[in-house]
Amino acid sequence: MNEPRITIDTTNMCSLLQKKLFEPNGAYYPIWQAMQDDETLTAVVRNRQLHIYRNGKKIIILASKAHPKAIRRYTE
Repeated sequence: MNEPRITIDTTNMCSLLQKKLFEPNGAYYPIWQAMQDDETLTAVVRNRQLHIYRNGKKIIILASKAHPKAIRRYTE
């Protein structure tokens, strides 16, 4: 199995969000997989949530219990 392109410090990420993101049956797992193939994406954990950026601009926030919060839409 290949190493993930993106690594995330999960120290301050809640365990429910980790399960949703990293486990194959998790609700956010497809997002995690897509992140591995997109070199324009970066991610950082803030306030126990995962903030995802495209080209340095925040595009979405993933939380454990709340719905994902889209910040901006990506257009080519």
